[in-house]
Amino acid sequence: MDAVELLLHPVRLRIVHALSAGQVLTTAQLCARMPEVSKVTVYRQVALLAEGGFLEVEGEQRVRGAVERSYRLRQDRPAIDAGAAAAMSLDDHRRGFAATMAALIAEFNAYLDRAGADPVADSVSYRQGTLWLSPDELAEMLTELLAVLRNRVANAPAPDRAPYLLSAILFPAEQPPPDAPGH
Repeated sequence: MDAVELLLHPVRLRIVHALSAGQVLTTAQLCARMPEVSKVTVYRQVALLAEGGFLEVEGEQRVRGAVERSYRLRQDRPAIDAGAAAAMSLDDHRRGFAATMAALIAEFNAYLDRAGADPVADSVSYRQGTLWLSPDELAEMLTELLAVLRNRVANAPAPDRAPYLLSAILFPAEQPPPDAPGH
């Protein structure tokens, strides 16, 4: 299974998110983070991600006679790069977006279900707006955003840091007819 097929699945996306930023978790810990997903499904998806080169075993220990593995994301893991994205069909993009939204909704619900969840205090935001940009302005904005994010993406876990999930979604909106007000 290639990177596109592996990542176009909401449970596998959630596993990848859970293991981001250097996290190391057992399958049992992943199951605890996703109580609405059956244990069989989590174990199956972890196995697929490991076979596909996304996960590696960090360690093993015996627990009640069974071997429990701890997993982490491989630093050299496959990715959906520009070439793979260009090769995706429109249906692949549709499935990818749906899987991403399903994973995002599940992660947000898990956040809200935690004791002490406080969207205002935690600076939760889910706003959207329309930007009118030329191709050059779009390229410039994306370069600026990537520069800002690149400065933070290397942050390691620390006692004074909490993990935040940032989901950027950008696509052209439908243009109003030329005779519409404001056009």
